[in-house]
Amino acid sequence: MIDDDPEGREASGEDQQRRHVPRKYQRIEGEIVSAHLRSLQAGHLTDVISTDQHTVKPWFAGKLDVSPPVIDLTAQGFTLIGGRLDYVDARPIGAVVYKRRAHIINLFAWADHGQTLPASGLRDGYRMILWKQNDLDLAAVSDVDPAELDKFVALVKKSQSPE
Repeated sequence: MIDDDPEGREASGEDQQRRHVPRKYQRIEGEIVSAHLRSLQAGHLTDVISTDQHTVKPWFAGKLDVSPPVIDLTAQGFTLIGGRLDYVDARPIGAVVYKRRAHIINLFAWADHGQTLPASGLRDGYRMILWKQNDLDLAAVSDVDPAELDKFVALVKKSQSPE
């Protein structure tokens, strides 16, 4: 029998969950959270600054092979502050940036190439919700209250659903 904890330390709940996540998904999760953390550094949050979805959405044209959802959710308490290009898994992705009180929410979007997405969860103190919708893979990342991130994702999903 192999002792997984030779130092006699107990892993945190988050670390225990990590043990059950396949390595390829851990890497993608890590890259998504790293992209979120980079954005929080001074001067890295947005490439285009605007609360107007009609300014942010066209800015992505020609920069990506998909059009990320850019939705005005101000009335629901999620203020659009801009967008930027980022990279995950060596591919350019769109990051649409929202603010909920003092918290930043990054909505990452990239083309769905048929790959399986990692499960949603917690990594390094940041919650990630990943899903597929239409021709996109999406990930919302933030340290906002989990119920608020759930609400944000539900609003994005609803806005992208065919009527």
